[in-house]
Amino acid sequence: MRNERTTPRSGVARRTRLIAVASGLVAIGAVAIPTANAQNPAPDQAYSATQLSAAGNAVRTADVAGTAWRVDKAANELVVTADSTVSQAEIAKIEQAAGGNAGAVRIERTAGTFRKLISGGDAIYAPSWRCSLGFNVRSGSTYYLLTAGHCTDGNPPWYSNSAHTTSIGPTTGSSFPGNDYGIVKYTSSVAHAGTVGSQDITSAGNPTVGQSVTRRGSTTGIHSGKVTALNATVNYGGGDIVSGLIQTTVCAEPGDSGGPLYAGTKALGLTSGGSGDCTSGGTTFFQPVTEALSAYGVSVY
Repeated sequence: MRNERTTPRSGVARRTRLIAVASGLVAIGAVAIPTANAQNPAPDQAYSATQLSAAGNAVRTADVAGTAWRVDKAANELVVTADSTVSQAEIAKIEQAAGGNAGAVRIERTAGTFRKLISGGDAIYAPSWRCSLGFNVRSGSTYYLLTAGHCTDGNPPWYSNSAHTTSIGPTTGSSFPGNDYGIVKYTSSVAHAGTVGSQDITSAGNPTVGQSVTRRGSTTGIHSGKVTALNATVNYGGGDIVSGLIQTTVCAEPGDSGGPLYAGTKALGLTSGGSGDCTSGGTTFFQPVTEALSAYGVSVY
């Protein structure tokens, strides 16, 4: 998340994210809610991958902000997590949109509100907001940093201090929504080690469900948790839908957006958003870093 911006970009007010212009995350706890499906489950049915995909597309079409969804292959279900802003009427809208595949949808509730959350994890500053640096990367002898795409949206210049007197360089690529990654080129003498704090990063890869992972951010520092799902889609509202995300139990707060998710020396993801806080815990989503590395033709070092 980045801090809530003090001025809107392009004259349009944006939704809160894990950027430091967003309000603090609210503690969450995922629990099943008594929907019509839960109370009156459909007869056991083996749903095909096509049907589960169709159910996911129906959730996207319903366009209910504050929802995230993923396929649970083991349970043969589409799991939809709804935050505290989602009403029972909106849940009914999702189930109605799923139509004949509604029996494949399992609704879970989480307290708090999903919102987009800049060595890796250090604060970086745009003119009107703060995010967390993800990973320092390079292409040959040219150096860059990766962060969240909702941080680089609008292609702002970046600074290493809040007074905006020490330049890092310009945004040279940004992908949001759909994805949530962006890249900034170093054009100054600001030091850029290939580490996350004191942790050396030597490679990048993809996580597995159940894996223990660590996140670092400029607001809350270092926190750990586990990967609970892959390929999750989150609707942050206002058309800001991001797919292919890593879902975890790691907490995060505003200003942590873009920060690194890693396991030992391996880079895994960039902080996108979530709910909860680092006092009560939370659910946080991450953009897989391998996709960003491939898109920009860069590598960690």
